[in-house]
Amino acid sequence: MSPTTVTARTPLRWIVLFLGALLAASLFVLSSPATAAHAAAPDTPGGDQEQTDYYFGGVITFEDEPVPDVTVSVNGNGFEAETVTDAEGKWRLYVPEKEKYTLVVDEPTLPDGVIVDPSLLPEGLQPVQGTTGSFEVEFGLTKTKIVNLFLGEGQRQTTSFADQLAIRLVNGLNFGLLLALAAMGAALIYGTTGLSNFAHGEMVTWGALVALLFSTTWQLPIWLGVLAAVLAGAGLGLAMDAGLWRPLRRRGLGIVQLMIVSIGLSLALRYVYQFFVGGKTYQLPGASPTPIQFGPISLSYIDLVSMGVSIVVIVAVAFFLLRTRIGKATRAISDNPQLAAASGINVDRVIRIVWVLAGALAAISGVLWAYFRPGVQWNMGTQMLLLIFAAITLGGLGTAFGALLGSLIVGIVVEVSTLWIPSDLKYAGALVVLIIILLVRPQGLLGRKERLG
Repeated sequence: MSPTTVTARTPLRWIVLFLGALLAASLFVLSSPATAAHAAAPDTPGGDQEQTDYYFGGVITFEDEPVPDVTVSVNGNGFEAETVTDAEGKWRLYVPEKEKYTLVVDEPTLPDGVIVDPSLLPEGLQPVQGTTGSFEVEFGLTKTKIVNLFLGEGQRQTTSFADQLAIRLVNGLNFGLLLALAAMGAALIYGTTGLSNFAHGEMVTWGALVALLFSTTWQLPIWLGVLAAVLAGAGLGLAMDAGLWRPLRRRGLGIVQLMIVSIGLSLALRYVYQFFVGGKTYQLPGASPTPIQFGPISLSYIDLVSMGVSIVVIVAVAFFLLRTRIGKATRAISDNPQLAAASGINVDRVIRIVWVLAGALAAISGVLWAYFRPGVQWNMGTQMLLLIFAAITLGGLGTAFGALLGSLIVGIVVEVSTLWIPSDLKYAGALVVLIIILLVRPQGLLGRKERLG
């Protein structure tokens, strides 16, 4: 019997059906409301934004003609969003609450030879010092705020790459220093107990919440709120060890079991915070001061105080670890807890002191983080937790000075990376650096090699 060719048509038929289905799916996606909203969504309620009761909106025009495709963003109180003007020059940005925000017109998206003309701005609207396209905006008596912007001819002032790099290096140093306070405490806990404390982010949040309670709710001086936050942070560390971790250690629980407990404790504390303070963002006193110009670098007095406090506290921790008996005992336990106990060191007592110190450091970091963001939120510490672990791992597990070095690297990489990648992805840059360094040096920068088995 001669061979038949029927089966030869079958693959061709399936290929045609597959291509047809693929084409139909593509047309469906391109014509779907979600895709259309994403392309033209700027002013359409719903669009690609989450609708709230509050929004800023307006029209951008040049010589009475609408200007499309201009990027407009809003940020403040821990919130960021952006959109683009539609064909009629309209834009709308929803925000979660009725607070003061910074509205930014992305000047590179304006037509050539066109700027935001200060002489044509609405009454009461002034650019942020040192900028032409950034404005402080806040709501009036209503839930909406209309900001119409009129463009004029002119030459845009641009910041050179060197100036942008200098600005981000300083911001990265500031962030790295406050991150180091939390990371050093977590590293000391890991070094003495072997516990990766997933509740450390909530210890950071606790410090900010206590400072908020004293300074804003009770209207006491901010320095008193900071002092109360440090004492409360130390108290939380003491309570955690005395009420939970020491009893679990005495029962002989393993490191994995303790880590799972810390995850549960983190979730419990986080939602207790949310129950009492809600989902809003609160500001500490003086959260948005007028910046001081140091050449191209703009810093507020809070930034300067933050870096100064961080450096002083880090030096104090270094002195504690290198020059005091308890500090030397802490390092001995980190190196070999069994040998330290055999040499007469009270391991439980030293671990208790480490928890108190870690709680105090986390509280200071929380207050500084609240000013850096700016804003106090129920989950603000969780946003820092991954970076804390990245800094500890990068510097070398269990070493406070390694955590310091890792934090500085993470802070600088996070801020400098926004020169090339969107700000939403800046934390991913720190994790990429972590992976690269661990591939080259698995024990971390200041860690030591250990033989397993």
